[in-house]
Amino acid sequence: MHVGAHVSIAGGVDNAVPRQLDIGGNCGQIFTTSPQVWAQPEIGEEEAERFREGTDESLDGPWVIHSSYLVNLCTPKEDLREKSVASMQAELEAAEQLDIEFVNVHLGAHTGAGVEGGLENAASALDELDVPDGVTILIESDAGSGTKLGGEFEHLARVLEASAQDLDVCVDTAHAFAAGYDLSTAAGVREAVSEFDDVVGLEHLRCIHLNDSKHACGTNKDEHAHVGEGLIGIDGMEAIINHPDLEDVPLVLETPTEDGKSYEWNIDRVRELRGE
Repeated sequence: MHVGAHVSIAGGVDNAVPRQLDIGGNCGQIFTTSPQVWAQPEIGEEEAERFREGTDESLDGPWVIHSSYLVNLCTPKEDLREKSVASMQAELEAAEQLDIEFVNVHLGAHTGAGVEGGLENAASALDELDVPDGVTILIESDAGSGTKLGGEFEHLARVLEASAQDLDVCVDTAHAFAAGYDLSTAAGVREAVSEFDDVVGLEHLRCIHLNDSKHACGTNKDEHAHVGEGLIGIDGMEAIINHPDLEDVPLVLETPTEDGKSYEWNIDRVRELRGE
């Protein structure tokens, strides 16, 4: 079972490896820089080598780099598009340096361009990127608030179809729930997985952000809860974790640290629900 969490790289990216081990994870996710500012990754080669060696020796993988929150691939604004493409290119190069397989990105908001225009903008922006061999861009599902795209599986499928890049997908369970896919029951999970397979294709699902939700299905509100303690709940989480078509998909947690519960508690809960 591949399960881990988003961990800090404070003090050097190589520190992500022992931090992942400390919480019981065997795969995971990082930011290479602060996600709130336009900044380029600055990773020394010795630091990168320690990260690669630590990963090879101690973790099963994969790692995922999460792109900056400022990236907006759907934007009609040329300056924001240029910054977004440059930021993504830097993340792809960091992934190559670190031997990380995936770079994860939200499509962003169309801000008036419309759904069609926004999806076209995203696909064309992605096509400007030089993706290194061995690195894959994952388009993440979104909660769908405002003009943000990616809340519907159809949005993900259309970008995959329109782009010349070889793209795959990361589904965030809290986002999908907020966007209207009811994952709170085993039947609802089966229906959502079947719909994803019909619309996008399960062969494109390469990572799951496993988060419960503090808000109800269809509210478009993105706030994560501990596994089994939100409105998706134990039944839904257990159904996701044990769905036969999802058993080999890496699970990356972005759950909160509150109520005395941390990533370690949530990873233990996931393993318990899997029966490990």
